[in-house]
Amino acid sequence: MIQLWDPDAFVEAPPHEFLAELRRTQPVYWQDMPDQPGFWAVLKHADLTAVAREPVLFSASEGGVVMENLDEAGLVGMRNMLLAMDPPRHVDYRRPLVPSFKAKVIGAMDGQIRAICRGIMEVAREQRELEFVHEVAAHLPTQVIGELVGLPREDWPRIQAWAERNTSGQDTEITGGDDAEYGDANVNMAMYAIELAARRRAEPPREDLLSLILAGNFGAGPMSDVEFGSFFVQLITAANDTTKSMLSGGLLALIEHPDQQAELRADHALIPGAVEEVLRYANPLHYFRRTATADTVLRDTKIAEGDKVLMYYTSANRDEDVFDDPQVFDIHRSPNPQLSFGIGEHFCLGAHLARLEGRIFFEELLDTFATFELTGEPRRVRSNLNNGLKELPVRLAA
Repeated sequence: MIQLWDPDAFVEAPPHEFLAELRRTQPVYWQDMPDQPGFWAVLKHADLTAVAREPVLFSASEGGVVMENLDEAGLVGMRNMLLAMDPPRHVDYRRPLVPSFKAKVIGAMDGQIRAICRGIMEVAREQRELEFVHEVAAHLPTQVIGELVGLPREDWPRIQAWAERNTSGQDTEITGGDDAEYGDANVNMAMYAIELAARRRAEPPREDLLSLILAGNFGAGPMSDVEFGSFFVQLITAANDTTKSMLSGGLLALIEHPDQQAELRADHALIPGAVEEVLRYANPLHYFRRTATADTVLRDTKIAEGDKVLMYYTSANRDEDVFDDPQVFDIHRSPNPQLSFGIGEHFCLGAHLARLEGRIFFEELLDTFATFELTGEPRRVRSNLNNGLKELPVRLAA
């Protein structure tokens, strides 16, 4: 029996057959956990949507957004992240940022993002054989968010490393060792953010997101240092690591489906639809957690106040009631109501940016290289949360 709490259950591949059987037989599935309370796994598209659209009944803040119960200090820190705030606080913190992430504003970054992509492709063309996840895919979101927020360029590599460790804490190949620079990535990134904020408050405001955040009114005035540190961790981690996973997962899907790769080469107008299919087929995160704040019923299943409730995007994105041939990668899939950006109040603030990065990245990748081929076995992150690759050895031929 596959245990959804076990990171090893996801190392080879997500357990899609097991999840499909549960969708058919136990779509709201109880999963025991060792040493702490178990959780309800919500596996159907409609049920996940219902949970997401009830942010008071199903709280992100009460127990945080990961299945493992955190200690008090960890939970307090997580509650200062936008993804773990409940209304009305969530609205107060999100509202000042929304204008910076609207489609029109993000669309104006096309030229900037394209120039970054072309620089990345130029370096990759010189190398030809490389590890795609870290030597190509990771560079785009790191540079884009670095410029958007206004982070010192010399800090980008360690910020990206912190971001990766924050979502891959169960993989000792990524987090192993006693390197003080990266050891406790969450704490180190938060402390870095607090120090950066202190320096920037002493300088004239700039035209970047960091100045906007530091000057913002978040319901009761500016954020405190502690609030900003946690907020920064989520903003930068989400922008870095999930996009890296989308880009590397997308390349692997195109390598495995050469006929569809050829279609994209012939017609770039198909790329936006392909990005949506990558998000559905290789969603960057398996789940987010909620905690029930009252007794309730979901699909005839009684859920008690205080129960953990996990929204499984990896399952809902392959729900047979919503998607035809859901286990098949299909760049022509339409409609494609994938849930990788969430839905409801917590819909991803950076969705327009991620879609633009994906579209431009694959346009430039396909234009730069005539062929892609694997030179070794792809390796996945050991994680019950992160649905990403940690190694993708490839040969790129121009």
